[in-house]
Amino acid sequence: MANATQTALGRINLSTGTGYGGATDKYATYLQLFSGELFKGFQHNTIARDMVTRRTLKNGKSLQFIYTGRMGAAFHTPGTPILGSGDPPVAEKTIVVDDLLISSAFVYDLDETLAHYELRGEISKKIGYALAEKYDRLIFRAITRGARLAHPISASGKVEPGGTTLQVGTGTGAAADALDSTKLVAAFFEAAAVLDEKGLSSDGRCAVLSPRQYYSLVENVSSNALINRDEQGTGLQTGGGIISIAGIKIFKSMNLPFQGKYGTGSASVAGTYKGGNFVGETIAAEQPASGAGVNNDYGPANGFATSCGLIFQKEAAGVVETIGPQVQVTSGDVSVIYQGDVILGRLAMGADYLNPAACVELHTTNTAPTAF
Repeated sequence: MANATQTALGRINLSTGTGYGGATDKYATYLQLFSGELFKGFQHNTIARDMVTRRTLKNGKSLQFIYTGRMGAAFHTPGTPILGSGDPPVAEKTIVVDDLLISSAFVYDLDETLAHYELRGEISKKIGYALAEKYDRLIFRAITRGARLAHPISASGKVEPGGTTLQVGTGTGAAADALDSTKLVAAFFEAAAVLDEKGLSSDGRCAVLSPRQYYSLVENVSSNALINRDEQGTGLQTGGGIISIAGIKIFKSMNLPFQGKYGTGSASVAGTYKGGNFVGETIAAEQPASGAGVNNDYGPANGFATSCGLIFQKEAAGVVETIGPQVQVTSGDVSVIYQGDVILGRLAMGADYLNPAACVELHTTNTAPTAF
């Protein structure tokens, strides 16, 4: 009787090759599994990636984006030559790729053997979460920077509109104004008018708020008439409905710079409130001179003390990716020596503002935030 053909768990269905990666490699699908878990974790937690202009860069360290200013139009006089009305205003923006962004964990073989759950898949998802968190934070900081700057095109007579900072409320600037749904709604309509006046397309307009701002709007929907209950009633009950104010879609994120921190805790909720370290995490400097591994300016540590939301259009910022989110796992002799494996998630990207006119920052003070 012939020996039965053994099918190893994880073997990929290849017809040629031996060893790792070949037909007899019983670990061939494991890396794909980890990669899939990491990518799902990344996609589930990043919201900014599809809100801005994204480009893939190959064989280079930076990518140039071109600004072209507006041109005029005039009626032609019969018989006169058309020689052009001057050079079109043009400026260039360069986004440099930052250092390699990584998140990693060591998985000890014995721990994995004793665990009653699939340890590596869970760790891969957490690595994806960590990469997504950093990704979104850098993009939101880049948009904030754009909201505080003038447009790169500044030729005489052809100056383009720059960024906008809007105060939530009209007082001296109480932090509580950031959570006031009535004042937030007024700020949204003002932002929509500003974007219209600058000639920005209504397509791709969105806003990012902290979770407590978002739910403040939902909670007071009966008084501010933000949501069509016939269309989004179910979303209201689950807390997952997307609110749209003045054609601006609203998203919530714990990665938004909010009053000098990421995310918001609560000092007013009755009972005992126990947030994790990621709730109210203090913002650190992310500038080329700070030694943080960045080559683009994402702002100083004290640059977001009054920030409380962003409203922008897709042209607001650009992201350049040279290495998309991916996973690497040690194997072979390394695994034998250390009796375990390192699971590594990595990503290489850079972000910066593109069109300042498309950036609006909300803040809680009657003094405009300082540019950086």
